[in-house]
Amino acid sequence: MWSYTLRRVLAAIPTVLVVITVCYLLLHATPGGPFDSDRKVSAAVLANLEAKYHLDLPLWQQYLLYLKGLLQGDLGASFRYADWSVNDLVAAALPISLSIGGIAMVLSVIIGVGLGIFAALRQNSVVDHLVMLLGNMGSAFPSFVMGPVLILIFAIGFKWMPAGGWHDFELRFMVLPIALLTIINVSTIGRVMRGSLIEVMHSNFIRTARAKGLPTRVVVLRHALKPALLPVVSVLGPLAISSITAALITETVFSLPGLGKLIVNGAGNRDYTLVLGLVVLITVLTVALNLLVDLAYAWLDPKIRY
Repeated sequence: MWSYTLRRVLAAIPTVLVVITVCYLLLHATPGGPFDSDRKVSAAVLANLEAKYHLDLPLWQQYLLYLKGLLQGDLGASFRYADWSVNDLVAAALPISLSIGGIAMVLSVIIGVGLGIFAALRQNSVVDHLVMLLGNMGSAFPSFVMGPVLILIFAIGFKWMPAGGWHDFELRFMVLPIALLTIINVSTIGRVMRGSLIEVMHSNFIRTARAKGLPTRVVVLRHALKPALLPVVSVLGPLAISSITAALITETVFSLPGLGKLIVNGAGNRDYTLVLGLVVLITVLTVALNLLVDLAYAWLDPKIRY
């Protein structure tokens, strides 16, 4: 297992490098620059700014300087946020996105797995159809539709929650964003868990366990749950990443100062280092989560060999 983990970590290095390179070239290929704005600056001031941020160098030299900074843990200086480095901006925004996405993922797994088990054990019943209806609705309606609907009902209608904003991790500002991400993720996890458990419950070893007279609770928890969780685990990695990337919409709808706001502002302002720093962060998180998913596979099913 340790050798496999080491191989995966080493294999992730070229993956991250390719992503950084492609994103770097695409950003520099887009029209305009970080200092293009409605307010024009003199040629001398523009030359000084470009020299400060090494924009006057050839593109390949800029790229090598950026990679050198990455190896030292430096994501660079922001072109548009004065006196702020990308590390500082990410350090301020990342806890917000992680708290919203992390809590939503924990709730999604608990609720989604529970609803999937509940529906699978009552297949084709009214409860099963109701769970599937809720799951399909959560998948059919995009977040930019459900977000304003939640605001309209709970913030404007009932006035239970604020419509948006952020106040130092105060719970009432976190409820609606977490609810939005949870609804989206539960719909996926619930449907996958239901289908997987139904398939496992029709397996030969489950029939053997039932023939021995074991109660349904023991059959599900001791024999069927682990193999049924394998497909669920496989979708947790992409869902966890989507909870972070969904911040583009979620944090815009609810006006949260997280990674989504940084990505939107960085792309709009041609802030190369800020966008690249966020790409590096999301890429590393993606690789790490996929590795954790593979390790969880081996724990759930010892027959799996890498």
